[in-house]
Amino acid sequence: MERLYAELKQAVITADESFASEAARQVVAQGGDLLAAVAQGLSAGMAVVGEDFERGECFLPELIGASQAFNAAMEVLEPEIEKAGGGLKRSGVAVVGTVAGDVHDIGKDIFAMLLKTRGFEVHDLGADVAMGSYVEKVEEVAADLIGMSALLTTTMPSQKEVIDMLSELGMRDRYVVMVGGGPVSQEWADQIGADGYAETAKDGAELAVKLVAEKKAKTAA
Repeated sequence: MERLYAELKQAVITADESFASEAARQVVAQGGDLLAAVAQGLSAGMAVVGEDFERGECFLPELIGASQAFNAAMEVLEPEIEKAGGGLKRSGVAVVGTVAGDVHDIGKDIFAMLLKTRGFEVHDLGADVAMGSYVEKVEEVAADLIGMSALLTTTMPSQKEVIDMLSELGMRDRYVVMVGGGPVSQEWADQIGADGYAETAKDGAELAVKLVAEKKAKTAA
């Protein structure tokens, strides 16, 4: 079975979706440990790719390809895990998107990929996301984190509008809200009441892990 876990890891590293799916099917067919397949195989592979990306040894296409291979295998494994009554240990659930009026999504895509390498279940809404879509999605998936990107000064106010809408609905305290993007700053994040801001996707992903863990610990206390 260790061979199959290694194949899952390699499938993610090489961004081979069909190989990932087949290895996952073999794990299921042979009665392997499904959670170990995720941890030792898929997540381990994503961690390698994430580290390579952060060092500049691979680029966004490789990161996206690795994520697609990860997702292909999870389409096979996750239903089996749910049937077995087991749950995946995750850092949290994140909903990310580029705000309304803004179609730039490269930075958001990198942030989403790096969240996955750190154990987040990520729901990517894409670009030009209406504020109501964030609210609907975070409720639907019981999110811990909302990540909003804005690459234009003219779309930055949309980040504030989402936070204001959450407050008006009495939902603001349920979520860690992070903002980012070229024109966004810590000063802007503080001004609109966001919980976190980071200049780079890497720093943002690391901060997301910290903020969500702190919020969960505070809620549990």
